[in-house]
Amino acid sequence: MKIYLIFVDAVQNSNKFWSAKVEQSNLTVEWGRVGYKSQQKVHSFGNAQQAVSKFHNLVAEKKMKGYRESQPQIDSTSDSLKIKRAIQLLEILRPYVTQRQFTNRNYLETLNQYLKIVPTPLGMKIDPSRIYRDVADIEHQLSLLNSLLETDSMLGDNTTEESANNSKVISLKSIGKNFWRHL
Repeated sequence: MKIYLIFVDAVQNSNKFWSAKVEQSNLTVEWGRVGYKSQQKVHSFGNAQQAVSKFHNLVAEKKMKGYRESQPQIDSTSDSLKIKRAIQLLEILRPYVTQRQFTNRNYLETLNQYLKIVPTPLGMKIDPSRIYRDVADIEHQLSLLNSLLETDSMLGDNTTEESANNSKVISLKSIGKNFWRHL
C-alpha cells in the first residue's frame, strides 16, 4: 500500500510532495520540496493493521491540508491522459504568457493545475513571472510533451503478444532536465 501526494500553490510559494508506503508492520514516510533532497522517516508498529491505520490517518491529514494524489510513474493509459491534459493547460497558459499577465488569477490557477501534473523543480522561491519567460518556453514544453505521446503511440503500434502482457510505463519524469530550459 502506497501513495504519492503533492501540494502546489505558486502564489504561496509551495511546491511540495509527500509519500507513504506500508510494508508489513512498517510505515515509511517521505516528504520534501520538489527537486530537493527529501526527508524520510520509518514508523515501526506491532502489526500491519496498526501501520495501515496510521497510513490512512496521515493521508487524511494531508488531504485536509490541500495535498492531492499524484503518481511519479503511471501506466500508459493514465499517463497519456495526463500528458494530454498538460498540453491543454499549456495552450491555456500561452495567451497569458504572450501578454505577460503573470498575476492574472486564471493564469495562476492554470499554472497550479499544470504544476500538479508535471514534476517541476522550481527552487525555493516560486516566481510565476519567471516560470515562462516567453512563448518559446511554452512551445518547447509542448514539443516535448507531444513527443511523449508519439512515443506512446509507437509503443502501442509495435505490441507483440509478449509485450501486450506487460504494462507499458511512460512517465512524465522521463521528460528530462531540458524540459525546463531556464530553471
